[in-house]
Amino acid sequence: MITGKNYIGSQLSASGDKTFKTFNPQENTENPWQFTEASNEEIESAVTLASKAFLTFQKSTGKEKALFLRTIADEILVLGDNLLDVYCQESGLPRGRAEGERGRTIGQLNAFADLVEEGSWVEAAIDTAIPDRVPLPKVDLRKMKRPLGTVVVFGSSNFPFAYSTAGGDTASALAAGCPVIVKSHPMHAGTGEMVASAVIKAAQKTNMPEGVFSNLNSSGIEVGVTLVKHPLVKAVGFTGSIKGGRSLYDLAGQREEPIPVFAEMGSINPVVLLPEALKQNAEKWAVACAGSVTLGAGQFCTNPGLMLGIKSDALKTFTQQLAVEILKISPSCMLNPSIYKNYQSNNELLSSQDGIEVVAEYAKTDNPNYASQKILTVSGKIFLENPVLHREVFGPFSILVQCEDEIELVAIIEKLEGQLTGSILAEENEIENYEEVVDAMGNRVGRIIFNGLPTGVEVCPSMVHGGPYPSSSDSRFTAVGIGSIKRWVRPFSYQNWPNNKLPEALQNENPLGISRLVNNVQTRDSI
Repeated sequence: MITGKNYIGSQLSASGDKTFKTFNPQENTENPWQFTEASNEEIESAVTLASKAFLTFQKSTGKEKALFLRTIADEILVLGDNLLDVYCQESGLPRGRAEGERGRTIGQLNAFADLVEEGSWVEAAIDTAIPDRVPLPKVDLRKMKRPLGTVVVFGSSNFPFAYSTAGGDTASALAAGCPVIVKSHPMHAGTGEMVASAVIKAAQKTNMPEGVFSNLNSSGIEVGVTLVKHPLVKAVGFTGSIKGGRSLYDLAGQREEPIPVFAEMGSINPVVLLPEALKQNAEKWAVACAGSVTLGAGQFCTNPGLMLGIKSDALKTFTQQLAVEILKISPSCMLNPSIYKNYQSNNELLSSQDGIEVVAEYAKTDNPNYASQKILTVSGKIFLENPVLHREVFGPFSILVQCEDEIELVAIIEKLEGQLTGSILAEENEIENYEEVVDAMGNRVGRIIFNGLPTGVEVCPSMVHGGPYPSSSDSRFTAVGIGSIKRWVRPFSYQNWPNNKLPEALQNENPLGISRLVNNVQTRDSI
């Protein structure tokens, strides 16, 4: 059941006077549910509750947090087909995508549960005292990770499960011991409320403190701004546009106590097409690129919005084949009329630039909110001179840049803004001749891919989903995988502290049996 209310801790509330509805892009109609935007009083209550909850939640054991996370996963599954139906109704995405994304969300929650239950993630380090050291005695020092405090998570538009209410940001923050307040995305507020109900039930079943989780509705920016500016909020997680992420980052920096904003923002994910790869497999790579550009109506942060090749007969063949393959794929529904409108606007802007040629464009469909895919091409010289062409177009769109030579190719890569991914398509022995291309790409991205396309983000410890600005606000961290927990903690040292008063992770006996760095030796032994 969808109430359209806000979860302030475990309590449903609707004291505000502003309401809104979500939209069904497939039917091009409003959904029936009406949502009440969180009032200032509700925001204050949620933050106050979270701050109080932190006092006890930060001391929860790994086993207690693991049980909480696994119970969230179980409660999401209990929501069954009804949750999937609402997801599809609010996003326009197909049932298979809903099931897959739910599975990914469940997997993330369980992965963080495993991580905190085992416990070594706190990176315990111990340097025992040497009181008779000359010329100065050495004190006893012990270090571990400590949670920051209340985290505000902004739900993303394109992943109603995996990057939203109980997605990666929420799961990692809860795993770290931080209470979470979700600013639900207005495009899928119903999905968000249902998932929030699962989190609340899990919190109650596992005896988590009241206020460890809240879910607030908002159709505009006011609720988010108020949350980020609140002095009791200690960190922010965001997935979305450069404009939105940068605004939050600036707000957080202007506070009396600045706080970190971990924002995953814009990326055009360049794909380098080396000559021999195209000479040997032009058709294969044309099929793969067409599929990647159009996957999910191009609404992925890893969509390949830029292809870079060196002028050759092989590049011509690839371009011709790409034009054929891109038109074989039927257009898909976009998430919302506003996203469709932005796609059309940015598409037209880039298409109108001097020197641009259209490789292929699917005929406009009569279905509302269905995006027609488009491939443009331009010379390397013009691309270098026109920064408008570097802009992300969120949708099934890509530009193929024809470089004169390797020197121009490297120059283009070096001039790109930071990216989440960079791909290099090459024959295995060919890549050895393009070390400068590889090095340049490595300096601009968080993940470099050999003979593959960027769409598809595996959730595992080795994944980096982040990169130099503006792909993310802090390239030292990933937004996907268990390593993302490090965003919500800070290093903390105890000096000469009584053993029985230390956290278990730092006690001599090592009661948790975790791996620790003791006097520069990694071990699970006691001291």
